[in-house]
Amino acid sequence: MELLLNKLKGRLSDAQVSTNQTVRELHSKDETYQQTSLPDIVVFPKSTEDVSHIMKVAQEFKTPVTPFGVGSSLEGHVIPYQNGITVDFSLMNKIIEIKESDMLVTVQPGVTREQLNKELKNYGLFFSVDPGANATLGGMAATNASGTTTVKYGVMRDQVRDMEVVLADGKVIHTGSSAAKSASGYHLNGLFVGSEGTLGCFTELTLQVYGIPEHIAAARATFPSFTQAIDAVTTIKQAGIPIARVEFVDEESIIQINKFSETDYPVQPTLFLEFHGNEAGLQADIDFTKEIMKDHECEDFVFETDTAARNHLWDARHNLAYAYIHDHVGKKMMLTDVAVPISELANAVTFARGELDKLGVPGGLLGHVGDGNFHALIMIDMENAEEVQKAKEFNKKVVLYALERGGTCTGEHGVGVGKKQYQQLEHGPALDVMRQIKKALDPNNILNPNKIVEIE
Repeated sequence: MELLLNKLKGRLSDAQVSTNQTVRELHSKDETYQQTSLPDIVVFPKSTEDVSHIMKVAQEFKTPVTPFGVGSSLEGHVIPYQNGITVDFSLMNKIIEIKESDMLVTVQPGVTREQLNKELKNYGLFFSVDPGANATLGGMAATNASGTTTVKYGVMRDQVRDMEVVLADGKVIHTGSSAAKSASGYHLNGLFVGSEGTLGCFTELTLQVYGIPEHIAAARATFPSFTQAIDAVTTIKQAGIPIARVEFVDEESIIQINKFSETDYPVQPTLFLEFHGNEAGLQADIDFTKEIMKDHECEDFVFETDTAARNHLWDARHNLAYAYIHDHVGKKMMLTDVAVPISELANAVTFARGELDKLGVPGGLLGHVGDGNFHALIMIDMENAEEVQKAKEFNKKVVLYALERGGTCTGEHGVGVGKKQYQQLEHGPALDVMRQIKKALDPNNILNPNKIVEIE
């Protein structure tokens, strides 16, 4: 250990290398219920050269390396189960360049989503991916994050033009360019985005950004049943209405929202919607949506165009997880995450709600219904082994239901350790191709080992 520390300090200052117990504990967990594990060392690089040095030292000592953003991941991605070195990118948080005419921005990986949008606002621009948490952009790229705006703007992978990546041996590469399209070579952006730190450490990202819409309108719609709410979304999409956000929340979750956010929304299956556009086009979309809602027996349809009211509506949705945590002190949150074809979504949500009711623990359903992705929020007592096991069995049932219908075990949270057990079932022989890629880029298996795939 001492020799490893001395090698790291050959370039890094004492302040950039820590073996402090408290610092190590802060990097031993994320926001999941997964078992914690301490890194041996936490390092804080300030540059690409620092990261390259760290990887060269780690390669020399065959020491595991786990990248870390702010620890907001949800499947144990940043928990260093093989100990070793955790690389905390919080000091690499510079916005390097904003190319407003190209609608591009280049950032270091420690820049957070809210930090970037605060700066972009000065240029009339915004970054679209909104996972709810104020995650780092490096972490969001590592997990291919998405969220409430995916239905219109796409997932993290769709926004990445280029990345600077430090490989396992310390070599630095770029995965793309600033061009809007390219037919040159393998699609390395697509390979590295979503790789969860298993193939390299991101040190710069060039991302697509968008103009802030001229007008934004938000709405809340309630329905007698899950099926009618989800069918309404399907019809909206089929009609070609360019909706920017459409979120589903069940009755149990509305109860939690009303308690935490001091709202008085009807306790029914509810859609939260948002529309972006110019004034004339937006009004036409809204009028058309109202007609569709009527056809699906919508019982209450309330629009908010005032900025404060609109923000309050979305804050209520974004704070749902905290609402559950606040109301169930002492319990830990399990958040499931599957995606299915839109045609299967209503049945999948109904199935999940039925299974959740059988559990007898607090919980609710929510989802990005415009892209078939939904979650169950379950509050469990980690000291109650039977309750924990029941929750895990519930998660498994929902995953298997999704896979049997052409879906995926994770729509946006990623694999980490929580979904690793389903990779063979979902991918079949393609998983062997993933293992071969991992071996080629990381032959000593030092980059976030045993996440996504396992290799010897």
